[in-house]
Amino acid sequence: MQTELRLRIISGIVLAVIALGATWAGGTVFELLSVAIALLVYYEWSTITRLAEADFQGNAFGWLSQVVIAALILLDNSNLTLLALAGFVGAAAIWTAIRRGSWWLPGGIVYAGLTGISLSAIRGDSDIGLLAMIFVFAVVWATDVLAYFTGRAIGGPKLAPRISPGKTWSGAIGGTVSGVVAGVLVYMSHFSLDGAIIPLLALVLSVFSQIGDLFESYIKRRFGVKDSSKLIPGHGGVMDRVDGLVFACFAALLIALVQVVSAGGMAAPVGAILLGP
Repeated sequence: MQTELRLRIISGIVLAVIALGATWAGGTVFELLSVAIALLVYYEWSTITRLAEADFQGNAFGWLSQVVIAALILLDNSNLTLLALAGFVGAAAIWTAIRRGSWWLPGGIVYAGLTGISLSAIRGDSDIGLLAMIFVFAVVWATDVLAYFTGRAIGGPKLAPRISPGKTWSGAIGGTVSGVVAGVLVYMSHFSLDGAIIPLLALVLSVFSQIGDLFESYIKRRFGVKDSSKLIPGHGGVMDRVDGLVFACFAALLIALVQVVSAGGMAAPVGAILLGP
């Protein structure tokens, strides 16, 4: 048990150093990390849902979609990337309907594709993008860690016993409060807090990170899988580690897109839209 815990701690430190180092570097370095995460997420998704067995041709199309989206991310063409994702998802949905295939195919294309797109869009190339990404990390990591410890310390009613028996309402609330505090502290390291927008943003991201955790737990339980893979020693797979982060980034990107549309299509970096004072 001690050996497993030690391995888990070491792996966690290495992952944190890689994530924070790439975030600090930004640019192509962070885009490469985003693309790598997205491709590994699709690999694990297709493995868990047995897409290769259920629909070999469809799964090959899924891989093609992820490679194209990854290339577009590296080429910094955000508008074309979103259009390509929509096109691939639409084509996969039509293919699935005609062939009566697995609907996990278009689901995987959306999940993995948005993973790379949202991560790279939030970080961007600006200093505010760096702060925005650290803000998201702080909210998600604080939520995850404090939800675990609060749940163990207080216990109480289960949050979703059929999906994840270990999670409690006390843990969810404790994690959410911690996520909001962490997000506010990161923001206040650069700006003065004025109003409730930033705490509300942190609250939304914290809640979505926990929804992402439950979503991945549902998929694993649906297919009788304990871990998404064994790629990370002591942790399982990439999806096991980024499930909450992915959903928080989805929410952040959606919030930014809604603000852009409501402002009449005014273009601005996602990080600036989210945190700009």
